[in-house]
Amino acid sequence: MSQTIRTFIALPLSDNLISQIFEIQRQLKSYDFPVRWVKPENIHLTLKFLGDIPLESVENIATAMEITIRGRSPMTLFAKGLGVFPGIKKPRVIWVGISGDIQALSEMQAALESNLEKIGFPKENRPFKSHLTLGRIKKSVSSRNLFDALQSFSDFTTQPFEARELILYKSELNPSGALYTKLKTLFII
Repeated sequence: MSQTIRTFIALPLSDNLISQIFEIQRQLKSYDFPVRWVKPENIHLTLKFLGDIPLESVENIATAMEITIRGRSPMTLFAKGLGVFPGIKKPRVIWVGISGDIQALSEMQAALESNLEKIGFPKENRPFKSHLTLGRIKKSVSSRNLFDALQSFSDFTTQPFEARELILYKSELNPSGALYTKLKTLFII
């Protein structure tokens, strides 16, 4: 039987952006919401969650990634604003939005979906919404308090960063949090 690994494809963030996100998390923690916060060093811009894949499919995925970035230029992106999924009444995820070269980002993500579908990975049913997950809400929270907290960060904007790498990550879930290992890194030039 073939070995499987849990994987996803993402754009890594700049160190500067990670430190700005750490500061936002620190401030949000003061609201004392029941949230399991993502470690800042684990925050990334996910383009495709693949789930458990056979180890031998890594090279085919890397080829699909390579085809996806061919002819593309690095994108200038920045984080802006906070929100929740699926909505303020029953929030499960607190996120930071992404702005900048969104058209180029969306086109690249759509091309990645299409190239992966050709090798057997089904397309995502939900539309792509670029975001960075800050934390997962563990139990119900007051919609009013959460709304007030999010509003206090409505002007949040980070310095821009250049997205120059597309990475296939292996994800190992542990009690202390997820451990991400880079399996393949492709450079957008």
